[in-house]
Amino acid sequence: MYDYAIRFEQDRAPGVAVFCRDLPEFNSFGDDPEHAINQAIDALETTLSLYVDQRRAIPPASAPLPGEQVIHLPMVTVAKIALWNTMMERDMRKADLCRLLGVHQAQGDRLVDFLHSSKMEQLENALAALGKRLAVSVEAA
Repeated sequence: MYDYAIRFEQDRAPGVAVFCRDLPEFNSFGDDPEHAINQAIDALETTLSLYVDQRRAIPPASAPLPGEQVIHLPMVTVAKIALWNTMMERDMRKADLCRLLGVHQAQGDRLVDFLHSSKMEQLENALAALGKRLAVSVEAA
């Protein structure tokens, strides 16, 4: 659902530019495709932060097109996306989440901060308070 497809474009200078159809605000760069993929995960999380700052729902990923490569986000990031989108569906603010969970503002802010590491248990608890359950599956690589 949030495995975003990226495409590479060779730049005139040495390096590779990276773009994502589903997240037009996203752009990244790497020395080569492997480096570009490593940079893309950080850039995707930074882009997701823009959606939170602008109080916009984060779009689901589209199926990859030929020539695109899929980026699998960390589980914690996917859980934060689910939490944020649930909040947006309910027109909730971060302060509303803090009141619901009985936590301080800084704790609540970190739950939807893609640049901050959170514990999965905290995200599970927040989702449960909103009537959601986090499900994990294991797939072959």
